[in-house]
Amino acid sequence: MTASHDSGKSTRWDDWRNRLRRARLVLAATAILFAGLWLAGMLGAVPALVAVACVVAVAAVLAASGGEDGRGAVSSGQLPVARVGEPLIEAVLAGLPDPVVALNRNGDVVALNARASAIAPALRRGEPVSLGMRVPEVLDAMRRARASGTTQRVEFFERVPVDRWYEAIVTPIAAAEPSGLVLMAFHDLTPLRRVEEMRADFVANASHELRTPLASLSGFIETLQGPARDDAAARERFLKIMQAQATRMARLIDDLLSLSRIELNAHLRPEKQVDLVAIIRQVADGLQTLARDRGVDVKLAMPASPLLVLGDRDELIRVLENLVENALKYGASGKGIEVSLTAGDAANGAREARVAVRDYGPGIAPEHLPRLTERFYRVDVSESRAQGGTGLGLALVKHILNRHGGRLTIESVLGQGATFTAHLPLALPSAPKE
Repeated sequence: MTASHDSGKSTRWDDWRNRLRRARLVLAATAILFAGLWLAGMLGAVPALVAVACVVAVAAVLAASGGEDGRGAVSSGQLPVARVGEPLIEAVLAGLPDPVVALNRNGDVVALNARASAIAPALRRGEPVSLGMRVPEVLDAMRRARASGTTQRVEFFERVPVDRWYEAIVTPIAAAEPSGLVLMAFHDLTPLRRVEEMRADFVANASHELRTPLASLSGFIETLQGPARDDAAARERFLKIMQAQATRMARLIDDLLSLSRIELNAHLRPEKQVDLVAIIRQVADGLQTLARDRGVDVKLAMPASPLLVLGDRDELIRVLENLVENALKYGASGKGIEVSLTAGDAANGAREARVAVRDYGPGIAPEHLPRLTERFYRVDVSESRAQGGTGLGLALVKHILNRHGGRLTIESVLGQGATFTAHLPLALPSAPKE
């Protein structure tokens, strides 16, 4: 009886050991993955150890529930093969913070997490990776990694649906040599590249636009220190001009920083619903003082019920403030502006909201219309500066609308005013409301 009992225990232990041996491919891959994340500073030591322990526990449970097929596979001496939909591989990839794809020796997709599906929707389990990811740099890195057995890194650029930069890290798993398991991880470099571009653009634009007011301030300071030292009337006049120039520089820097922040988040679409009716009323109320000073009547034409879009409330307020303020400043001669909100069908058949700001000023010549949203482009430089403009207002409007999946259209006839229309996709009922 004792011998029989010991034999049964030995058999069960051998079964567990054999089934865990079959899972060594995934367990080794798991340990290497989390160790790499820890070394890269993307994951703490304790969370990494806990994650590995969880996967080992899952492997032990699966080993305990294994059947005769498992023993047959081990006893027959078959090499472990990474199968499509392998639960352990899927579990490991699902817990990783970056997009990750697992491939077999043939380059077929074994598993991928939801983040990888988001950046490469065409990838399918069981299909060659080349069918779902047509990026030559990544495919070449994959071939080099399989041939050399070393990790390969490559950067690539995607333009659709928005400009994005990625780094692909292709790592062959040494412990998985029989099945040729290869892991491809993707790091989003877009924020870093945006910051680099933002810094370069800010320096270039700021140095160009700040040169004039700084030169004016310097000249007035020299005059006040010299010939106008004891001239009270000149000193008062110069100080007012200097204050206006300093205010212009502060406004210019604020617009440059706002534009840089918007560009930095251009690839992130807002996800909360906002009511355009409430936003337009808020903007109109806030600009009533300017309208009275200019002698302009502001007329609103909006639906009684809310009109919802997915958007960032503060950014959409900035859009409407720029458009209405421009109409009040440059279309004041018409003594009236109209702000209307309607819903219609976009060119692609989707429903959209249209906010139109119409003025009855001098209008804009056709040759200027295509360039109005360029940074620092002005139809009349002296008039723009006299009105306190920085040349960045419509550039801000364009970039905000682009981030929201919208667009800006401009219509104008000389002598008859201009209409600036912001087009925004209407929100679906399921989106969360702000």
